[in-house]
Amino acid sequence: MQDLIDLEEQGWQALSTDVEASKKFYSSVLRHDAVMLFPGGMIIEGKEKILQSLSAQPWKSFQIEEPRVISLSERAEVLVYRVIAQRQGSEPYVALINSTYELSDGMWKLVLHQQTPV
Repeated sequence: MQDLIDLEEQGWQALSTDVEASKKFYSSVLRHDAVMLFPGGMIIEGKEKILQSLSAQPWKSFQIEEPRVISLSERAEVLVYRVIAQRQGSEPYVALINSTYELSDGMWKLVLHQQTPV
């Protein structure tokens, strides 16, 4: 469980620095056919398209709350949590998050990530 929480926190840290750090982190974590679902109906499919989309303003702060892992099998788990994040000059973003990971060659790979604002 802690592995996935740490991995997700590393992702938020990367998104809180700059585009190159974000791309470096996610290029190592994303599975080739990963999918990301964002508020407003935005769907980004495939590792390359996701990496190309990483150009937003960095997060100024973030806090992961109430993380829990749902085990689907020995090789697949879903991390569910609430996040409070904020970008410079913006209101706080509060969302329920789920990230589905698959264990592949000893490394967790992100398969599906979904954000639901609350």
